[in-house]
Order: sequence, then structure tokens, then C-alpha cells
Amino acid sequence: MTARPETSGPVKDATAQALARAALDAAGAAGGYAGCVYLRSGTEGLLLMAAVTGIPGPLFRPWWRMHVNRPYPVAEAYRSGQSVHLPDAESAMRRFPQLMAGLPFPFGSLYEPVTRGRERYGVLVVLRPATPGVPVGPGDRKRLRAVATRLAGELAALTAGGSPVSWEGDPVCFPGPGSGPGPGPAGDTAGSADGGPASILAVGTAGSTAGSADGCPADSLAAGPAGTPAAGPRGGRPRLPADGSTATARAAGARAAVDRLDLAVLAVDRQGVIGFANSRALSAATTLLGSDGAELSGRLLWEALPWLGHPAYEDHFRAVFLAPAPVHFQAARRGPEPSPHWLSVGLHPGIDGVTVTIAEDAAPTYAPESLMRPGTGLGSPGLGSPADRASALYRPVALAIALTEAVTARQVSMVVTDELLPAFGGRQLAIYLLGEGHLHLAWETGFPQGFLDRFDGVALDVRLPGVETLTSGRPLFFESMQHLAAAYPGIALDADVGARAFLPLIASGRPVGSCILGFDAPRGFSPEERTVLTALAGLIAQALERARRYDSEAALARGLQAGLLPHRLPVRENVVTVGRYLPGTAGMDVGGDWYDVIEAGGGRLALIIGDVQGHGVAAAATMGQLRSAVRAFALSGNEPDQVMRGTNELLIDLDPGQFASCCYVLLDPASGLALAVRAGHPQPLLRHPGGRTEVLDLAGGMVLGVDAGAEYPVTRLRIEPGAVLALYTDGLVESPGTDIDVGVERLRAALADAGPAPLTETADRLVAEAGHSTDRPDDIALLLASRTSAPEVAAPDRAAPHGARGAGDGPRAEPRGTAPPESP
Repeated sequence: MTARPETSGPVKDATAQALARAALDAAGAAGGYAGCVYLRSGTEGLLLMAAVTGIPGPLFRPWWRMHVNRPYPVAEAYRSGQSVHLPDAESAMRRFPQLMAGLPFPFGSLYEPVTRGRERYGVLVVLRPATPGVPVGPGDRKRLRAVATRLAGELAALTAGGSPVSWEGDPVCFPGPGSGPGPGPAGDTAGSADGGPASILAVGTAGSTAGSADGCPADSLAAGPAGTPAAGPRGGRPRLPADGSTATARAAGARAAVDRLDLAVLAVDRQGVIGFANSRALSAATTLLGSDGAELSGRLLWEALPWLGHPAYEDHFRAVFLAPAPVHFQAARRGPEPSPHWLSVGLHPGIDGVTVTIAEDAAPTYAPESLMRPGTGLGSPGLGSPADRASALYRPVALAIALTEAVTARQVSMVVTDELLPAFGGRQLAIYLLGEGHLHLAWETGFPQGFLDRFDGVALDVRLPGVETLTSGRPLFFESMQHLAAAYPGIALDADVGARAFLPLIASGRPVGSCILGFDAPRGFSPEERTVLTALAGLIAQALERARRYDSEAALARGLQAGLLPHRLPVRENVVTVGRYLPGTAGMDVGGDWYDVIEAGGGRLALIIGDVQGHGVAAAATMGQLRSAVRAFALSGNEPDQVMRGTNELLIDLDPGQFASCCYVLLDPASGLALAVRAGHPQPLLRHPGGRTEVLDLAGGMVLGVDAGAEYPVTRLRIEPGAVLALYTDGLVESPGTDIDVGVERLRAALADAGPAPLTETADRLVAEAGHSTDRPDDIALLLASRTSAPEVAAPDRAAPHGARGAGDGPRAEPRGTAPPESP
């Protein structure tokens, strides 16, 4: 069946009721303050939010529709059929940066697919407080999975009667976990205080209110059999029982205390419905709050006070419904008079709702006209031409996207410089990072040289705007340098004219640093600008925190790899060896490529090159294990095929989840005879003394770490005096969009053109082009070996191993290069 919620009154559809119960149960099972269910729709690949509890539905309208191929956790859970658990903003930023670009707040979220067999119905979502560094516990996982399983069973039972279950229209919205009967009409819900069955059996759509088509209805939360609690008089004041109880006296005292405040106080539940208004709010409903004179209690906040529905303020409200930290901002209420009426708004969240405070405020000295008129939003005609709207949108969106791709702290700072400053007309930027209780200058541009040095390393107890914005968690805006000087007497200023914005960089509740934006002329900061800058500061903090972690892990990986690669190669008569290594330019900058030269006994040298799959610490660690294994097998006197088999078996036993390629050449420097084996590695190159260069055709076996029974045939070859053998990894010959054979041919030609130059120069020449590339996803290892003399010696008396290909065992492999064959 297809569920279509009614546009007015209680929704009694069986599918909607099952979804509502599941959303409420899921939130309670996983310790959440909100829950929702996405259900498949009649449009292929489109999920629709069908039921939501604990947050105002209209406030999250941009997330009502979700296509299954989008990079969001809801879509990922539906596509994969696997749970997605994001305990904090850091994990969400790491896995789903697009989600955090739209909701840059510290909250946790869980996503559980609703499936039965091969049937996929939708996704169950729980929003809950963030638990930084603490993963979702097994108990929460199990309970949430049980709720999803039960919902899937109910939907399957509904489906059994006919057409498949799907959803069309807006989501139904109902009280969240812990919501009990309220103090007035907004709380006219029946049933238990924990949102019991009676309150769920009648839920309204997010688009149907008593007097508005934009919000969760108060009157659609219909009374059930338990009756309706007594409503208070106009204004939401509850009727107090006349039993003289202590609780009643305390409630009356609390009400009197709030009424004494010279500011408007509104209590809003988690659906955005006003349940209480103090005396100041009631007496100044029209003059201060700009209300239409109708009753405040029982109405959606944004319906009663339309100016708070300005799109510039939506992020502030989303923040308090998703995270526990209070929010303060300056708002402009426009009326018939030409100048806006400026108000200070405070939002104080709690588990069961939000307290809103509103007071008079002074107008910013240099307040500009808002880009958007009240009631308009980005993309609406009120912003001007389509070009104007595109320009206003482009920079912040570009910054959010670019931050997801920045890896190092320097890259993050460059992105902020390139995208944030032009977006807001800034000229100066400084980023300070917190370390050991002090703020250290990490990036600056546009300030006089040396000016910011005096603030480098300041402690957190120093009274400076860059410090206080971090310790308080509140952005600071100064429309002129005079305002900045007045707020911080004696502070050193780099200019007499201008404006400054100080933004806190806080990631998942942890202080990261502060960001300073400078402007050459006095200017105001519109509500939209303050909103966007504050949100972008959260993204910048997340990116910097990620970059800091990357930098520490990269330093560890580089140190590990530097310790594992040979510091020097053996010096022997009749042979010269040179090695080179270049890390990749993307990711961790380190990988699993390695080379080695081992004195294997009997005057012979083992030349080894290998490549472990992947990058980072894990690849470097596996590389170290393989290098040690190959060295141990070689020093034990094993033949090349035995060395390769033993290393393969060891890698399978270690089971690191990685495979590796390798090429092993056992060379007798005196005679030039060599035995070579190859495990899935690129073919070596051989430049003959006359300059002809060929791609060898060594017999090969399976890559290491896949097949315990793999065999590695041996090829016998001779390296003449003056010849150069080149072993390399695929990073030297691979490039995106180009066939690897083209890269091998390019390397062969470069080795041929190198001539009889010193081997070190030849190595530098071969890696030079790759070294200058800024887009090299893989690391590179290169090992060159050249014989320097050719004394007449007898062939070694060691018999060729079984299966080895000797010089007299058949025709020599033809080169794959284009050079003509060399004369015998």
C-alpha cells in the first residue's frame, strides 16, 4: 500500500502508525532525542522521510528527500544493507563530509536499514548526543536492530495484503521521547509522559498546522482515551492544582521569577511549538516580538514570530535541536518602518525543548542591508538576479567541497584563503592552532610582516579576542577598528581603518584554534554572513583536526618507512648499485614500495624490489615484514624460488589483508650470471653495453599473499660488463588514463638515452619526471645494478634449480622494445 498522510487532522494510516511507533522506539532504544524513518517511494531510487519525532519537521525540510545514490549515511545504509554508526561529528566528517557541510554541529547519529530478506523498505535514523572517541555500544546496536527488524515485520505483513509499502507526501511529525503533556494547548497530547501508544495513534503531517501549512500541528496531536490535560488561560499559563503542595508553590515561584525578567522568554517543545510565554512576552507581543496579536501558546514559533523564520536563522535553530550548546545571535525584525528593529536572541536547548529569550539590542554601527528580505531564501527572487544568487552561493559551497579534499593543515589554510576571503571581501586571514594550552600562529596572509608574531604562543588566560572567541565558543564581530580597540583597550592594531571577525574553531566539542578575518574598511556583518561564517568555522575546524591527525600519522609512517628502507647499499667489486624512492603525492605520502641489496653468500648479491598493496602505516609495516622475511630467507642460502615461496607462505600466515608483488635477482658479480624470479611484478629492463635496451621476459608467478601453493619459476640470464639492470615498481610507469605499456616503453627509451653516465645520474634522470609531478597517486622505488668489469671465470658449480630457465634451455626471450636485436 502507498501511505499518503492527510493534510489536516490526525493521521490514522496503518503504515504511518507503524513508522511513528518505530521512530519513537528507536530513539528510546539508542538513547536518542530524535528519530525518523525514511521509506521508499513510488519514484525509483528515492527515499522520503515518512515519520519524524523530537525535532521540528519543517526546520529539516532540505533532508526530506534522499536519493539512494547520494553520499549520505541514509543512502549508504539503504544501498549496502549495513548499519552506519556515527558517534560524533568527527567520524561523520571523515566518512560523510557532505552531511556535515549542511549540519556542522556536534551530534551523533545511527542509521539502521529496514529489510526483510531481499526486501528493502527504508532506513531507521536516530539522532543523539555526540560521544567523541567512544563508539556506539553493542547494546545500543542490538536494540536498534531489534526495532528495525520489528518494523520490517510489520511492513511485510502490510505488504502481504496487496501492493508494496511506499510513501508519498510530507512526513508525519509527533512528540519526541520524554515528551509529556505540556502546560497548554501545545501539550494537549494523550497518553503517558514517555510518548505512549495513545499519543502515537494520532499524528499530524509536518505540513499541516491549525493556522499554517508549515509546521508540526499542535491540534493534530489529538487527545486519546486518557483525556486531555487542563489547558491554561490565554498565554499558556497552566492551571495549578489547589492542593497547596510544595511542587505547586515551587512552580509558582519559578513562574514569578521568569516574569520579573526584562526580556521575553518562550518555552518551545522539540516540535517548535510554544508552550509557555512569560509576562514580558505577552505584554510586548506586538511591539517587541512583532506578533500578529493572536495567542502565542500552542503555535509554531516561526508562525507566531515570522521574522524568526528568516533562512539566515535556520542554522541557529538546527544547532540547538541537534547539539546541547546554547546559541546567541543578533536578529533584524523588519516592520513598516524603514529601519529594522534589532533584537538579541538566545536559544537554550534541553532534552525536552528549547528556551528562547528575546531582548532589545543596539543596531550594528555599519549594518549593511541584508542580501535577503525576510521570508526569502537563497535562490529566491528577493536576492536579485540569478547571477547574484549564484555568486552568493558559490564561494561557501566551494569552500565546503574543497575542505573535504584538503589533507594537510597547509592545504586547509590555502583553501580558506582562496575561497573564504573572496566570498566575504576579506583581505587578511590568520589561523591559530591550539597546542599545550597556547595558541600558535599556523597561517597568515595580508597582515604587515611580523605584526602577528607578538600574539604567537599566547596562553588561554590572556584577554585577546582571538583567545576569547575560542574559550567562549562564540564568534566576535567588530564593525570597525574603533570598536575593537574599545572592547580591548591597549590591544595592538595593524590598521586604523577596517573591520575584524574572530571565529572559534571547534571540532566535535574540542577546541582546535581560532580564525581571524580582516577587512580594509568598516563594515557590518549581516545575519546571513554571521550564520554562514559560524557554520564554515565549524567545517574549517573539522578539516584542521583531520589534517593534524593526518600530519601526525604521516610523520609516523614516514619515520617507519625511513627506518625500514636500507640506509646504504653494499659496496662490492665488479658491481655498482643505486636505489631511489619517492613517496606518492596523495594520501599518506608513504606506501609499501621497497628495494634492497643483500650479500647472499658465495660472493653473490641478491637484488630485490617489491610493492605492497595500499598506502600508509599498514602498507609500510607489511613492507618491513616482507623485507625482513626476504633477507632472512636469502641469508639462509635458499635459491630464488625458495625465497619467494617462503615469503609468500609467511605473508599468508600473517594475513594482513594485503598482497604484494616482488622481483628477486640473484647475481654473481664476477661472472654476470643471474637467477631471477618474479611474483606478479613488472618486468625488469636491461640496457646492454652498446645502448640497446630491452624489456626482459622473466617467467612469473602469482603475487605474494594469495595462493599458498604458488610456484615461482626461475629464469637464468647473463649481465655483461657495462650493462645496467633496472628494477622498478609500477608507480614509475603508471599514470591515470594511460596504458602501463606506454609507461614501460617511455622508461625503456629513457634508460636507453641515458648512455654511459654514472649510475647515480641515470637513477636521478629516470625518476626526475615523476618527481616533478603533483598528481602521483602511487609511490616509486627504483633499483639499478651495473657490472663494471668482466673477469673470465667459470660458471658457478651450483646446479640450476628445477624448472629454471637457463641460457641453453631454449631461445632467448625477444625484447618488447623497438630497438633492433643485438649481434651475438
